[in-house]
Amino acid sequence: MRCFVYRTWIMALFLLPLVASAPRAAADSVDVSGRYECSAAKLAGKAIKCSAVPLTLRHDGRFELRGWEGTYLVTGDWVEMSDALIRARAKIEPGHKIVLRYYGKRGLVEMTFERRVAELGKISLT
Repeated sequence: MRCFVYRTWIMALFLLPLVASAPRAAADSVDVSGRYECSAAKLAGKAIKCSAVPLTLRHDGRFELRGWEGTYLVTGDWVEMSDALIRARAKIEPGHKIVLRYYGKRGLVEMTFERRVAELGKISLT
Protein backbone atom coordinates (compact mmCIF):
# COMPACT_ATOMS: atom_id res chain seq x y z
CA MET A 1 0.00 0.00 0.00
CA ARG A 2 2.84 2.37 0.83
CA CYS A 3 4.42 1.71 -2.55
CA PHE A 4 1.16 2.68 -4.27
CA VAL A 5 0.97 5.98 -2.35
CA TYR A 6 4.58 6.86 -3.23
CA ARG A 7 4.01 6.08 -6.91
CA THR A 8 0.88 8.23 -6.92
CA TRP A 9 2.76 11.19 -5.41
CA ILE A 10 5.64 10.80 -7.85
CA MET A 11 3.24 10.68 -10.81
CA ALA A 12 1.45 13.76 -9.49
CA LEU A 13 4.74 15.65 -9.14
CA PHE A 14 5.70 14.84 -12.74
CA LEU A 15 2.27 15.52 -14.25
CA LEU A 16 1.58 18.79 -12.42
CA PRO A 17 4.16 20.83 -14.39
CA LEU A 18 2.89 19.35 -17.66
CA VAL A 19 -0.69 20.29 -16.88
CA ALA A 20 0.33 23.77 -15.72
CA SER A 21 2.31 24.48 -18.88
CA ALA A 22 -0.31 23.16 -21.33
CA PRO A 23 -1.58 25.79 -23.78
CA ARG A 24 -4.95 27.21 -22.93
CA ALA A 25 -7.74 28.04 -25.36
CA ALA A 26 -8.82 31.64 -25.53
CA ALA A 27 -11.77 32.16 -23.23
CA ASP A 28 -13.37 34.82 -25.39
CA SER A 29 -13.25 35.11 -29.15
CA VAL A 30 -13.50 38.30 -31.14
CA ASP A 31 -17.08 39.50 -31.56
CA VAL A 32 -17.42 40.64 -35.16
CA SER A 33 -21.20 40.54 -35.34
CA GLY A 34 -22.90 43.63 -36.69
CA ARG A 35 -23.68 45.53 -39.87
CA TYR A 36 -20.72 46.56 -42.03
CA GLU A 37 -20.98 49.26 -44.68
CA CYS A 38 -18.72 49.22 -47.74
CA SER A 39 -16.17 52.00 -47.25
CA ALA A 40 -13.68 51.30 -50.06
CA ALA A 41 -13.33 49.05 -53.08
CA LYS A 42 -10.56 48.23 -55.55
CA LEU A 43 -10.65 46.40 -58.85
CA ALA A 44 -7.30 45.18 -60.18
CA GLY A 45 -5.53 47.63 -57.84
CA LYS A 46 -7.54 50.72 -58.90
CA ALA A 47 -10.04 52.42 -56.60
CA ILE A 48 -13.65 52.16 -57.73
CA LYS A 49 -16.97 53.39 -56.37
CA CYS A 50 -18.18 51.12 -53.61
CA SER A 51 -21.78 50.25 -54.38
CA ALA A 52 -22.04 47.01 -52.42
CA VAL A 53 -24.87 46.33 -50.03
CA PRO A 54 -23.97 46.01 -46.33
CA LEU A 55 -22.40 42.85 -44.96
CA THR A 56 -24.41 41.57 -42.00
CA LEU A 57 -22.80 39.21 -39.49
CA ARG A 58 -25.31 37.90 -36.95
CA HIS A 59 -24.61 36.73 -33.40
CA ASP A 60 -25.75 33.19 -34.24
CA GLY A 61 -22.93 32.64 -36.77
CA ARG A 62 -24.91 33.44 -39.93
CA PHE A 63 -24.14 36.15 -42.49
CA GLU A 64 -25.81 37.89 -45.41
CA LEU A 65 -24.19 39.74 -48.30
CA ARG A 66 -26.04 40.68 -51.48
CA GLY A 67 -28.41 37.72 -51.28
CA TRP A 68 -25.60 35.30 -50.38
CA GLU A 69 -26.45 33.68 -47.06
CA GLY A 70 -24.51 31.16 -45.06
CA THR A 71 -22.50 30.69 -41.92
CA TYR A 72 -19.28 32.30 -40.73
CA LEU A 73 -16.57 31.31 -38.30
CA VAL A 74 -13.89 33.55 -36.77
CA THR A 75 -10.44 31.92 -36.74
CA GLY A 76 -7.66 34.20 -35.59
CA ASP A 77 -7.62 37.29 -37.82
CA TRP A 78 -9.92 35.77 -40.43
CA VAL A 79 -13.67 35.50 -40.95
CA GLU A 80 -14.40 32.34 -42.93
CA MET A 81 -17.76 32.56 -44.71
CA SER A 82 -19.34 29.61 -46.45
CA ASP A 83 -22.53 28.10 -47.77
CA ALA A 84 -23.16 24.79 -49.50
CA LEU A 85 -21.08 25.70 -52.60
CA ILE A 86 -18.92 28.76 -51.97
CA ARG A 87 -16.26 29.57 -49.36
CA ALA A 88 -14.51 32.90 -48.79
CA ARG A 89 -12.10 34.36 -46.24
CA ALA A 90 -12.05 37.97 -45.13
CA LYS A 91 -9.27 39.59 -43.08
CA ILE A 92 -10.13 41.35 -39.82
CA GLU A 93 -8.26 44.65 -39.60
CA PRO A 94 -7.99 47.27 -36.83
CA GLY A 95 -10.72 49.87 -36.64
CA HIS A 96 -13.66 47.46 -36.99
CA LYS A 97 -12.85 46.68 -40.63
CA ILE A 98 -13.21 43.50 -42.65
CA VAL A 99 -11.42 43.22 -46.00
CA LEU A 100 -12.84 40.71 -48.48
CA ARG A 101 -10.65 39.77 -51.46
CA TYR A 102 -11.85 37.60 -54.31
CA TYR A 103 -11.30 37.08 -58.03
CA GLY A 104 -14.14 38.46 -60.13
CA LYS A 105 -14.67 38.56 -63.90
CA ARG A 106 -12.27 41.51 -64.34
CA GLY A 107 -9.58 40.58 -61.83
CA LEU A 108 -8.84 40.81 -58.13
CA VAL A 109 -11.54 42.67 -56.18
CA GLU A 110 -10.84 44.05 -52.70
CA MET A 111 -13.77 45.36 -50.69
CA THR A 112 -13.35 47.01 -47.31
CA PHE A 113 -16.35 46.87 -44.99
CA GLU A 114 -16.41 49.07 -41.89
CA ARG A 115 -18.64 48.82 -38.82
CA ARG A 116 -19.75 51.88 -36.98
CA VAL A 117 -19.61 50.95 -33.31
CA ALA A 118 -21.55 53.90 -31.87
CA GLU A 119 -24.64 54.99 -33.77
CA LEU A 120 -24.73 58.75 -34.16
CA GLY A 121 -27.34 60.35 -31.95
CA LYS A 122 -27.72 57.31 -29.71
CA ILE A 123 -24.98 58.08 -27.21
CA SER A 124 -24.77 60.77 -24.60
CA LEU A 125 -21.92 62.19 -22.61
CA THR A 126 -23.80 62.37 -19.31
